[in-house]
Amino acid sequence: MKKCAFVFTTMPHGNASGREGLDALLATSAITEEISVFFISDGVCQILANQKTNEILARDYISTFKILSLYDIDKIYLCADSLQERGISEHSNWVVSPQILNAAQIREKMAACDVVLKF
Repeated sequence: MKKCAFVFTTMPHGNASGREGLDALLATSAITEEISVFFISDGVCQILANQKTNEILARDYISTFKILSLYDIDKIYLCADSLQERGISEHSNWVVSPQILNAAQIREKMAACDVVLKF
């Protein structure tokens, strides 16, 4: 079975990339169990809790990340270097419980995947 990596690199609002990535992630979970999810660069903002989407008239798809565990998706990684670059604390409220790794560790985990999809 192929190991799939879903890499979120964009801010959550302003384009549909994150929402489409989440949809693809959930759909892929029906055909494989080997899924890893990475939040790097601006993508670290995808799983920040308490986003006020109604104030910018956007759909709150962020809360949907909470159901990843129901789909047996538990390999969730957040880049510590990206957090530091954006001034975001590792102890922020997240909608899921990510494992926080440095950039080198993220690259190592990604390299072990057969397919890498970037959103």
